[in-house]
Amino acid sequence: MKNKLVYWHILGWLLYSGYEFLGVFLHNRARLRIALWLTASILFIRFMEFYLCYLVVYPRLLRSGRGPQLVAALAGVLALYIGLRALIEETIYPALLGFHNYTPDTTVTYYIFDNVFFGSPMIVLSAAIWGAQAALRRERENRQLREEKRAAEVAFLKTQINPHFLYNTLNMLFSMAYPVAKPVANAILKLSELMRYMLHESPDGQVDLEKEIEYLHNYLALYRLRFPDSFFVEFTVTGEPAGRQVAPLVLIPFVENAIKHGVLDDPENPVRIHLNLEEEKLQFEVKNQRSDNHKDATTGIGLPNLRRRLELLYPERHVLRVDSDQEQFTTSLRLVG
Repeated sequence: MKNKLVYWHILGWLLYSGYEFLGVFLHNRARLRIALWLTASILFIRFMEFYLCYLVVYPRLLRSGRGPQLVAALAGVLALYIGLRALIEETIYPALLGFHNYTPDTTVTYYIFDNVFFGSPMIVLSAAIWGAQAALRRERENRQLREEKRAAEVAFLKTQINPHFLYNTLNMLFSMAYPVAKPVANAILKLSELMRYMLHESPDGQVDLEKEIEYLHNYLALYRLRFPDSFFVEFTVTGEPAGRQVAPLVLIPFVENAIKHGVLDDPENPVRIHLNLEEEKLQFEVKNQRSDNHKDATTGIGLPNLRRRLELLYPERHVLRVDSDQEQFTTSLRLVG
């Protein structure tokens, strides 16, 4: 897809350049040499202007809440456009080729307004092309997400157990185990809460962050019941999760991988899980010592699939990092908005 896009860009610039040079040959034969040099310079400057907007300005700033920064950046692009034209056409060309583009009596005010007029179309064109591509990309990703969701629903329906039957059975086991062995009853209760959360459906694909945190606590609690004297994991939360939402089960793969690959029985170096909440940002980080002993053959959805899921759910609004050395493995996720 990217290669095809590059080909379209090359074709577009070839057609545009051909159109400009054809106009030179048809209408500027008397000043052909000067016109060719001026056309070459303006094409180069517009090329720089287009891709500065297309690759840098719009991907970073063309979104809600970034209006002032976008206006300032576009003003900077126009200033660069004017500066490059002045440098090439009014400084370099006179020194090397002996001609100016503008007459000596041109005022600074006229020069600026004239170049704002000629520099603006490429800014608008790059916005239109970037916006169209972004819309097509979002539609393609949404279509793929819908297809993946349908496939997951079909797979789930094939193996679905009636949730009420499952909950009732777990509650029955809890009531039977509680008088005999409270730790076993607590484990059943935690498992019931985990299953309830995993099977919970949310119409908009989001859940309360507090429930996601509770799920992590229950998950870790089951491991502590399983390994009461050799499970050292610290889970801390900074900030207020109330009123915030997140995609369900988006944090658990980090914890699963730490438990599978990490050292869990060292009280001096526990697995450290930290969730930091700011006004519009979520930072989740998991650190663990590396271990060559795999404790579990399954890893949930796994980090590779998580990358794809984040691309679909949080396009351009997430940063996923995985860092490792010989002793420590660190994964971190940053969500914006």
